[in-house]
Amino acid sequence: MDLLREAVRLATQLLESRQFVLAESVCRRGVTEYPRSPELWFLLGAAQQIQGRPSDAITAYESSLALAPAYLEARNNLGAALCAVGRVDEAAAALEGVLGLRPDYPDGLNNLGNVRQRQGRPGEATACYQRAIELRPGFVDAIHNLGNAERSLGRLADAVATYERALALAPDDPRIRLARALAWLQMGDFTRGWPEYEWRLKCPEHAIPALPGLLWDGSLLEGRTILLYADSGLGDGIQFLRYAKQAAGRGGRVILACRQPLVRLAASAPGLDTVVGEGENLPALDVHAPLMSMPRILGETQIPERACVPYLHPDREAVLRHRARLLALPGLRVGVVWQGNPAFVRDTQRSFRLEQLEPIARIPNISLVSLQKGAGSEQASPLRDRIKLLELGPEFADLADTAAAMQSLDLVIAPDTAIVHLAGATGVRTWVALAHAADWRWQSDREDSPWYPTLRLFRQTGPGDWAGVFERMAATLRQEFTEARPATSAP
Repeated sequence: MDLLREAVRLATQLLESRQFVLAESVCRRGVTEYPRSPELWFLLGAAQQIQGRPSDAITAYESSLALAPAYLEARNNLGAALCAVGRVDEAAAALEGVLGLRPDYPDGLNNLGNVRQRQGRPGEATACYQRAIELRPGFVDAIHNLGNAERSLGRLADAVATYERALALAPDDPRIRLARALAWLQMGDFTRGWPEYEWRLKCPEHAIPALPGLLWDGSLLEGRTILLYADSGLGDGIQFLRYAKQAAGRGGRVILACRQPLVRLAASAPGLDTVVGEGENLPALDVHAPLMSMPRILGETQIPERACVPYLHPDREAVLRHRARLLALPGLRVGVVWQGNPAFVRDTQRSFRLEQLEPIARIPNISLVSLQKGAGSEQASPLRDRIKLLELGPEFADLADTAAAMQSLDLVIAPDTAIVHLAGATGVRTWVALAHAADWRWQSDREDSPWYPTLRLFRQTGPGDWAGVFERMAATLRQEFTEARPATSAP
């Protein structure tokens, strides 16, 4: 038993000193020697969770709880890990069980608040965080999360004040600095927002690769080669690709590095000399910059109102391949997407179910065209009697194919995904179904987007209110399109 206690003590000490890899190694040896130790299984899960491996941590926590079902710390951490992998209902059940046994447990309240946020219930999340802070006044994580919940409720000034309260306790926490930046950007305060947004690069999930050359400071390039690279999701890369032209205007040769689905279409962007796909060898370069740092580097203090669109252009032959089939469809041709990348942490809030589109599908003289590819496509088959779709998504090799098909549609309807940015960047008329807690780039109260003049925004009036969004869309479609044009017309 002395050796077991020593293993637990050493693993705990290593975790507290942030030596996570070594702590995991000690725990692995420990559970081999003492497989019936709930403490070692718990510490193994903690080491794995901190290193960003929640699935492994779940297995370890379950092993701990199999030996000690009343181990609240293990059950609390299990709830957090389940939430991290998207098993939100199971996470809620685990954490409700913890708080049923210990209602005054700050860590359990904070984690349940995070689950309520993932469930799209920010009001309940706020109550959880506030109670956690009452019990532990200097609880930085809970204060930070409270700010996030306030931002989800549209209380941006309150959120900024809460973030500043957290920063008084942890002034260099990059997650909190980034959260405050996002609130400022959503408020339209770009003077403070863009510089503060650079804190994202200190967060592990946003860390930029080590590259040769210097980070560009916006100075004249004078023939030097600059590498621009998409440092976040596909949609972000499409949105900020517009800045390649400005980099070229500083007198340089511009190379773009991006994910493979964007390579072919990105080559049409003005200002680019070369496009390199993820994993391919880079040519020689002198300076580099993340695309999402470009507004800060270029000194922008506001969104470029009515930005120059389109700045991406699908191949003409690809457009013509789709045109004959799509122009043969009767009535209004509406492209639809309903599911984003399920790995995205807020996907359960931004994406909707295909069945939500029924009010659109019931309108006479409309032909729905599915642009959905991959995750979410399986929703179409069970609904074929209720929602008739021409399914094009499986035919698309990359985003260039998707963009080419869009050119023969009258309208695209989609949630806040890369497809929206693709449509906006290629000048396609698009209606965006936005969650109540919309991303910063759509701001808070406008129905249009200065980033993309062809977009119109339809926002939830409350968390989870997709029904209201699509009822308004259906009413607008009837008024603006189907009543205004003959059923057989085609542009």
